[in-house]
Amino acid sequence: MNVTLIGSTGRTGRHVLAEALRRGHRVTAFTRDAAALPVEPHAVVEGDGRDLEKMRTAVAGAGAVISIINGGDSGDPHRAAQATRTVIQAMTETGVRRLVVTTPYPIVARRPYPLMWLLRRLLATPYADARDLEQTVSASDLDWTIARLTRLTDRPATGAVAIHRGLLARPRALTRADVARTLLDIAQETHLSGVAVNIHGR
Repeated sequence: MNVTLIGSTGRTGRHVLAEALRRGHRVTAFTRDAAALPVEPHAVVEGDGRDLEKMRTAVAGAGAVISIINGGDSGDPHRAAQATRTVIQAMTETGVRRLVVTTPYPIVARRPYPLMWLLRRLLATPYADARDLEQTVSASDLDWTIARLTRLTDRPATGAVAIHRGLLARPRALTRADVARTLLDIAQETHLSGVAVNIHGR
């Protein structure tokens, strides 16, 4: 499968890139810093995610687009949502249908209440951007899946991942290596199109 990976040099994106290549996919990596790529994909497009011309180049011919864009900060508070709008426009114009995006699970979580309350205060700007991203994706007519991720770690893959459409009773930490495998599995499937899922470790 031809996969376009947006956010390929981030801590999670690096795992997705390596796993996609291991599976034999043809990967186009979109990144703001090509020199930071940990391994060599089949193609690289370097630039800002809001550059429509470059995004068209990156997604053209893809069987699936996986987008891992962190929420904005005080200097660029709408980064993720704006880049996602560009991704959607580029996919629409080039006829690419399958989109998988990631957001943090705490933007919808209710428990444990004290921790969620604290996180939403401390991370108000990136979480607001992530919510805007989700609204943008769900309003599109693409074959999208929103993958909300729980607390991420850099530990080795465990293979123990749980995917739920409802809220999680006891959210558990999730390794980035497991996220990589899960996102690629979701990208290849169709039964999760048009839904947001909450993902955590077992």
